[in-house]
Parts: sequence; C-alpha cells; structure tokens
Amino acid sequence: MTCVRLHVLVEGQTEEGFVNRILGPELAGSGVFADAHRITTGRRRGEIQRGGFVQYDHLARDLSLWMKQDQGPESWFTTMVDFYRLPTDFPGLARLSRQLPAADRIKRLEAALADDMTLRLNTLPVCNRFIPYIQLHEFEALLFSAPAAFVEAFPGDEALVTGVAAIRSQFKTPEDIDESPKTAPSKRILSLARDYQKPVAGLLIAERIGLATMRSACPHFDEWLTRLSSLAGS
Repeated sequence: MTCVRLHVLVEGQTEEGFVNRILGPELAGSGVFADAHRITTGRRRGEIQRGGFVQYDHLARDLSLWMKQDQGPESWFTTMVDFYRLPTDFPGLARLSRQLPAADRIKRLEAALADDMTLRLNTLPVCNRFIPYIQLHEFEALLFSAPAAFVEAFPGDEALVTGVAAIRSQFKTPEDIDESPKTAPSKRILSLARDYQKPVAGLLIAERIGLATMRSACPHFDEWLTRLSSLAGS
C-alpha cells in the first residue's frame, strides 16, 4: 500500500480542526495522511489573514500555489467548503438552475471547480489528483446525524436535543437541511442554543458523533470519504 499525502484546503477554523482531529486520524489507518490549510483571505499589518470564503479567487490562488509546491506522485488535494453562502463568483454558480436538487447542483459545481483548476494549471499532472468537495449545505449539517450528541457540548440540555431531533425528522438526510439565511443548519442550531460556537461546540459534538454515524446519514459526505480512503490503494 502506498502512503498518500492529502492536502485539504478548508473554509475556516472549524473545518481545519475537523480534518486534524477527526478526519485525519481515520484516514491515516488507510495510508492517507491529511493536513489542512485555511483559505488565505489577505494580509493586515504584515500578518496573513486566514479563514472564511468570500471570494473564489482566494481559494483558487491557495490551491494553485499548493499544487505547484507539492507535485509529488503521492500527493493529492481536496477542498472542504460550504455550499451555504458560496461566493457568487464561484465557477458555474451563476448559470446553475435553482430548480435542480441541491445534490445535483453540488456535483455540477464540483465539476466546474475541477475544470477551472485544470485550466489554471494544465501543465501540472497533479491536477488529475484533485478531488473537489463542497459540503451540503454547511459543516453543521453533519451534526444533525446524531441529535443526542449535542449533550457533549451542552450537558443536561434535553430540550436542545429534542429540538435538534425534531428538525432532523423533517428531512430525509441532514444534507437536505436547506440553505436559507434563516434556516440553514447553523441558523437552526443557533435558534435553539444562542451560545453555540462552531469551533468549540461544533467539534466537540462532531467527535462525539464519529465519522461512521456521519457517513451513514450523509450520502455526499460518505462518497467523499470513500474516495479519500481508497487513495493509497489507487
């Protein structure tokens, strides 16, 4: 089995922690060693600003630089960014019909991202080792895989668990929870727990849930992890 370096370009601090604390250790057992890098958004007073996804060019620039820096045959690249509030200049987004199911829109956008990176770096073979991934609809969707796990961050708050479970029961999968500014997964959690903080509570809950439960509840997430875990044998 070949060992693989997997570079994950992520949207923010929570996704970075998710890769380092949860996803990375799981993939390492398959010979895939992951590291995460938050999107660079600019510089201020000489300091690099990272985190957030407001311009597509920020992602494309970071990804291009990373691919140029590591062109080894054992290196692979992927992304973990939210569909919710995706930048308006993201490839293919402007012409995408909202009549399509969200899962279909995601697949088209991921293909458009892969095509754009190929155009930018068509001289680099490493472009063929890029696996675009967009989270439906945002990181918090994964937390709805097991409502009972919210007690990890909010001990004794049975009302919160009941509320999260009630929301979860309205959708076929957690990934179907919508993208409205008022009813996206994170907004629904905040409506039940005003002190919810994504980098802290989100990761605690995710660790309690575990990848196996998330994968069983979230088909698109599972497809991504299935592909990533098979890289060392490809």
